[in-house]
Amino acid sequence: MDHHDAADRPPKPPYRERLDALRGQFPQPAVDPQSDGYFADVVQQTLDRFAALKNQTPILGSPAEPDIAAALQAPMHEAPQSLEQTIASLACLLEGTRLPGHSTNQFNMAPPPSIASIIGVLLAATCNPNLCSEESGRGFSAAEVAAAAMTARLVGYDAESAGGAFTFGGTGCTLYAVKVGLEKAQPGSIRTGVRPGAVVLASRACHYSAESAAAWLGIGQDRVLLAPCHDDGSVRVEALGQAARAMLAEGRQIAAIIATLGSTDAFGLDDLVAIHALREDLVREFSLDYRPHLHADAVAGWAWAAFNDYDFERNEFRFGGRTRRALAAAHERIRHLPLADSIGVDFHKTGFAPYVSSLVLFRDRRDLDLIRRSPETAPYLYQSPGEHPGTFTLETSRSGAGPMAALASLLALGKQGLRTLLGHAVEMAGVLREEIAVHPELALLNGDSVGSVTLFRVYPPGADAAALLLREMSDAGDERQTLLHNELNRRVYERLRAAALAGRGILLSMTQYGSATGQGPPLVALKSYVLTPFCDQVTMRSIVPAVLAARDAALQND
Repeated sequence: MDHHDAADRPPKPPYRERLDALRGQFPQPAVDPQSDGYFADVVQQTLDRFAALKNQTPILGSPAEPDIAAALQAPMHEAPQSLEQTIASLACLLEGTRLPGHSTNQFNMAPPPSIASIIGVLLAATCNPNLCSEESGRGFSAAEVAAAAMTARLVGYDAESAGGAFTFGGTGCTLYAVKVGLEKAQPGSIRTGVRPGAVVLASRACHYSAESAAAWLGIGQDRVLLAPCHDDGSVRVEALGQAARAMLAEGRQIAAIIATLGSTDAFGLDDLVAIHALREDLVREFSLDYRPHLHADAVAGWAWAAFNDYDFERNEFRFGGRTRRALAAAHERIRHLPLADSIGVDFHKTGFAPYVSSLVLFRDRRDLDLIRRSPETAPYLYQSPGEHPGTFTLETSRSGAGPMAALASLLALGKQGLRTLLGHAVEMAGVLREEIAVHPELALLNGDSVGSVTLFRVYPPGADAAALLLREMSDAGDERQTLLHNELNRRVYERLRAAALAGRGILLSMTQYGSATGQGPPLVALKSYVLTPFCDQVTMRSIVPAVLAARDAALQND
C-alpha cells in the first residue's frame, strides 16, 4: 500500500496550529471524555477560587474599591491566554465584592441566587441559545413558555390565554407594557410614529422606569403624570382619577396606567381594585374607543402571590402574629394582580435568581400581536413553524439564561419555598422595627409597610425623633434643620458602608426620598432590605447599636 511518511507531509500553516490549540478552549461538541473532564475541572477551579475568597465577612477577599482607572488601561494582548490565566484574571475582580447571601448584607433589593438558578444560567451559557425563535432556542424556548405559564398560574392568570417574554429588566417590562398600551390608544403608531397627546399615569412612588419608558418611546418624560401617595406608599386613586379626567378632557390619550405593587423604597402596594374600577369608569364617562392599558409593576411584590391559597387563619407555617398579619395584608393587595392587563415580574428580586431574569406577562397574549412585526422583515430567520418571539420582542438576541434561572427557582422552591423565604424576611424586618421603636433617637418612616424593607432616620443624642419627624413632615418644619438631619443620616450611611465594605458591621443602603415633607426637602433615610435566608435575630438586633455608634462618631468629628 502506497503511503507517505509523516515527515513527508507538508507542515500545517500557523493558523491551523493555533486553531488546534484554541479548540481546547471550547466545550467539545461531541463526546470526548478527556475534554469534558477538562471542562468540568476548569469550572471546579473557578468555584475553588471563589470559595477561597470567602470568609466570615460580607465581602469576598480583602476590602477593595473597583480600580476604574486601571481598567481603562487594560491592554488587548496579542496572544491568547490559557484558561487558567484567564480564570485568575477574572477571579481577582471578585476582591471586595459583597455577598448577597451574607446575613449582614441588607443593601437594597439584592437577594442571593439559589443554586438551582445558577445552574440554569450555566446550562444556558453552555448551549448559548437565542430565544428569538424556537429554531434557535429549542428546549430553552419551551423553558420560557413553562416559566411564563407557571408564573401566570401563580398570580392568577389563565395560563392558556396568558403569554409574555423575558426581557432586560423591570424597565424592559414597563417598556413593553407602555408600548402595547400606546398602540391601543394610538392605533398604528408602531408604523406611523407617536402622535402628540399620549400620557402615562402612575404614582410618585413608582419606579423611574415609567419615565424611562416614556422617554424612549417618544411620549416624553414630562408626559408621565405622577399622583401623590398615602402614607403607606399607595397611590391616592382619587388624585389619579383627577389627573386622568383632566387629560382626557383635553383630548389626550392614556397610553398606560401603571400601578405599583411593591415600591422600591417602602414596598408600597397600590389598590389595584380601585384603579381597575377607575379605568372602567373612564372608558364609560368619555366613551373611549379603547381601554387604557393597566400595567402592574409588581417586580418586587409578585412573589407574594404564593400566598393566594394559603390559609392565614389556619397558619400552617406558624408565622408569628405580626408576620402573619403583614403577609396577609400584602396578599390582600397582591391577590388582585389578575385585574391588570400586564404584570412585570423580576425573578432576580424576590425570585432568588441571578441578574437578569425579568418577565413581562400579559393576561391576553393577543396583546402582543399589536407590536408584532411581519416575519418577512427578517428573511434570514423564522424558517420553521413556531411562535417566533423575535417578531414581537424589542430584542432579536435574547439569552435563555433568564428563563432557565426563573424556571429553576420556581421548580426548586415551589410555593412553599417562596412562602418560607418571604415570611422569614418579613419576620426579620419586624425584629428591626421593634428595636427602632424603643430608641427615642430613631424614627421609623414606613411603620405601616408589610414588606421586608425598613426606612428609618437617626437624630442627634437626646432628640425626640418622633416629634422631630412629625414636624419635618408638616408645614411647620424648619428646612434648615431638616437639611442638617439629612446630612447626618448621609454621614451615618457612609460610615456604615465603609465599615461593611471593610468586612465589619451591617451593609445598609440609603434613599434620598424616604418621605415627602410639608414644604421642605424630602427626607433622607437609612434603608434595610432583608432578603437573605441567612439573616437571624442576632444580626437584626445589632443594627441599631451600629447605627448609633456611627452617628456618635460622625458627630464627634464635626
